[in-house]
Amino acid sequence: MNLAETEKIINSLIGTFVDSGNLSLNLRKKGLKKKIKSDNTSVTNADIEINKLITKKISNLTPNIKIISEETSSNKENKTLNDFWLIDPIDGTHGYINGKDEFTINAALILNKKPIAGIINAPEKERLFYSFGTSNSFEINNSIKTKLTCKKKSRQNEINALSYSNNLGLEIVKIHKKYNVTNFTKMKSSLKFCVIASGEYDFYVAEPRAYEWDIAAGHAILENAGGIITDFNGNEINYGKKDFKNTSLIVKRETNIKWMIK
Repeated sequence: MNLAETEKIINSLIGTFVDSGNLSLNLRKKGLKKKIKSDNTSVTNADIEINKLITKKISNLTPNIKIISEETSSNKENKTLNDFWLIDPIDGTHGYINGKDEFTINAALILNKKPIAGIINAPEKERLFYSFGTSNSFEINNSIKTKLTCKKKSRQNEINALSYSNNLGLEIVKIHKKYNVTNFTKMKSSLKFCVIASGEYDFYVAEPRAYEWDIAAGHAILENAGGIITDFNGNEINYGKKDFKNTSLIVKRETNIKWMIK
């Protein structure tokens, strides 16, 4: 698949993601129907309805590429996945249920186990992010399209990190010190990757947790904007692993982030 083909596919998904975002807000306003899944996480009728909307559109666009979604079991047992889609209809479901604004709607195209394109909508924040290849990551906000380049927007003498929790584990504290992190902010969804790509934050580190569909779209957007994503040992992140479980993550706005403070 060449760049022009990928661009056409992602552009064709933008309208569907806008519709999905509006649907998520409307369903929450009406009152969500909730249940607990076998892994003890919450799912709502919005997760299911948005999943149907996105998977139908993607199936029409790329009928020969398999789809893996958090909310459907089809293809999850496939052990030979190289080219596939990863979908998370709502990332940050707990916050979504409780009226928070950080939840996102996500899809990533994986080719040869690498995320080459992705799209993320944060509907409550009215921010939509997408990428279709190297140096081609963008944000749409108030109908204005901005190219994402990871250029720093915060003060040069600060390294602003993001964290999944306010309570940092010892390993994460150690890594923060190594990279001279000056402060951190809690953020639960894939919006973390997008605001590093936009230059609003510099750094994110996470121990192994969650699943590939939580990070794949953000990975594509950030990496194609110029950011760096590895595991704790500096290895690239591949997709289609056993049970789609995440490795450790170090996410940086740029390579030499720790040398920013003089």
